Amino acid sequence: MQYAWFIWSLILLVIWLIVYISLGDKDSKKEMLHVSLWTSLLGLTEPIFVPEYWNPLSLFDLARKTGFDIESFIFAFGVGGLAVIIYELIFKVKHKKIPIIERLKPRHKYHLQILFSAPLIFFALLIFTDLNPIYSTFIALMGGGFLTWYCRPDLKKKMIVSAFTFTALYFLYFLTLIVIYPGYVEQVWNLSAISGILIVGIPVEELMFAFGLGFFWSSVYEHIMWRKI
Repeated sequence: MQYAWFIWSLILLVIWLIVYISLGDKDSKKEMLHVSLWTSLLGLTEPIFVPEYWNPLSLFDLARKTGFDIESFIFAFGVGGLAVIIYELIFKVKHKKIPIIERLKPRHKYHLQILFSAPLIFFALLIFTDLNPIYSTFIALMGGGFLTWYCRPDLKKKMIVSAFTFTALYFLYFLTLIVIYPGYVEQVWNLSAISGILIVGIPVEELMFAFGLGFFWSSVYEHIMWRKI
């Protein structure tokens, strides 16, 4: 099981590549690639989760030695791009720039603060509570998502559909890990520190993460770039 985390990350990268190639619209490809590149930086947060949430074997055993690992950057790259683009994979959409006059509406007054709300919520929970970081992540994603919803109600359909479809995709993706490496979850995840609830062998926290990511992350491109569908 030494290379399970690495192989699993590569599987995600293959899924990402298939989706990227299947996108016919150049703007959607640009959106997916840019969001993936920025999301890959979240790999830097891996020491927060090791070993509190899980403790995977990784290339050169980096995760257990340093908290960092190469696989986390690959994983973050993959899930970021898939979460933001899955709606556009189902529905053919076009983006258009939001006019300046519309940006001056009262609901956009806290545009910048809302953009940074998710990481602020996450680190506040991390510092001031004893919650496992995976729960802080879920709360931050949902909190950031609902605040985005307030600022950009036009994105609510994309956010809701993306939350459910990305969770379904992630569920199927996680099953590949269970099939290839039976018992891996019990060996690597710190089940005693979380709920210990498994759905078809998948920690429920993983599905919560997928739902939160699909809900919030699907809106980041349009929100940051002042685009609407």
